[in-house]
Amino acid sequence: MSKIHAVFALSILFLLAVSLTAQEVNVTGDWEMTMTTPRGERTSNIHFEQEGEKITVTMEGRQGDEIKVEGTIKGKEIEWTITRDTPRGEFTMTYRGKVEGDTISGEVEMGDFGSFEWTAKKK
Repeated sequence: MSKIHAVFALSILFLLAVSLTAQEVNVTGDWEMTMTTPRGERTSNIHFEQEGEKITVTMEGRQGDEIKVEGTIKGKEIEWTITRDTPRGEFTMTYRGKVEGDTISGEVEMGDFGSFEWTAKKK
């Protein structure tokens, strides 16, 4: 009977450790994002609100407009997608990255234009 209790206690400790590790990442706040493109680096502001694995992303558009979308964060992996209507049809940008403390780095897939690297630093 004591072996069962020991296994049960170890299982609970393991689940608590996994739970605490998953909650360590919190991207809520203001960030400065830099994207590297063939035309050079582009820097913009970005704001994240995080509730569990759900994030709300608010970004500055190219014409100064505000873009607000939802995405996910699972462990240290973050992802969100922006779809815009253009004169040539829908254009989708999917941002994927990895959070490491107060920095995020990753790639954005931009349809037929390929993918570009991006980084963000928490302000």
